[in-house]
Amino acid sequence: MSDIIIDIGGEIFEAAFETEAAPATVTRFRELMPYRDRIIHVRWSGEACWIPMGERDLSIGYENATSYPAPGQIIVHPGHVHGVSETEILVAYGPCCFASKAGQLAGNHFLTIRKDLDRLAKVGRSVLWDGAKAIEFRAK
Repeated sequence: MSDIIIDIGGEIFEAAFETEAAPATVTRFRELMPYRDRIIHVRWSGEACWIPMGERDLSIGYENATSYPAPGQIIVHPGHVHGVSETEILVAYGPCCFASKAGQLAGNHFLTIRKDLDRLAKVGRSVLWDGAKAIEFRAK
């Protein structure tokens, strides 16, 4: 079952919230929707793309946190918690160890794309080689 649509540069993916595992993160993200931004390729984390959110305070702590999101898993780093890295959303499309210039990080796994992971990887590689793309999270 999917809850939302994620549009990355015109490529459409369906995703499901991890409501039981990350209830506070899911609730906060729902408040932000529809959410539109730009997505760029990570620098240190492997095969993933990220949405830098700067100093934005999401007023959430850690829950269902991981440093190793699997392909299709979407995590959010509540940057203000430790001040090590900014607030950000990361979309894993391949092997990934979430990190910053300060070292390994963890983020709340709150959303999952379960289908079309091969297409997600193609989009991720396109962000790497072709540059930033528009991204939108919206209700299904």
